[in-house]
Amino acid sequence: MEQVTSSSLAAKSCVPCREGVPALKGDALSDLARQLPQWYVMEEHHLWRAFVFPDFKTALEFVNHAGAIAKAEGHHPDLTLSWGRVEAKIYTHKIDGLSESDFVLAAKLDRAYADRA
Repeated sequence: MEQVTSSSLAAKSCVPCREGVPALKGDALSDLARQLPQWYVMEEHHLWRAFVFPDFKTALEFVNHAGAIAKAEGHHPDLTLSWGRVEAKIYTHKIDGLSESDFVLAAKLDRAYADRA
């Protein structure tokens, strides 16, 4: 099996999911999760991560940037903004679970967070 890294995930594009496609479970899910150590896989259903910022303005700017990334990828994460903190919850609504595209979006958000200056 090809070694997938966070940067190779970030280089991919999200692929629209069809209803009826099974959500990732077990080893397939674990293999992708290992590539994104900052993210938590919650109940094999969704990815969750908190991003920390020095103030509200910077957190809001990240939400706007994350929203633009998600729109470009055709994805719809749940983003929660508070003072100096953004929480992200990602899953594929059509299958009510995780797909590879969820990990792609998570990697893109990680890259955006790392690139902020």
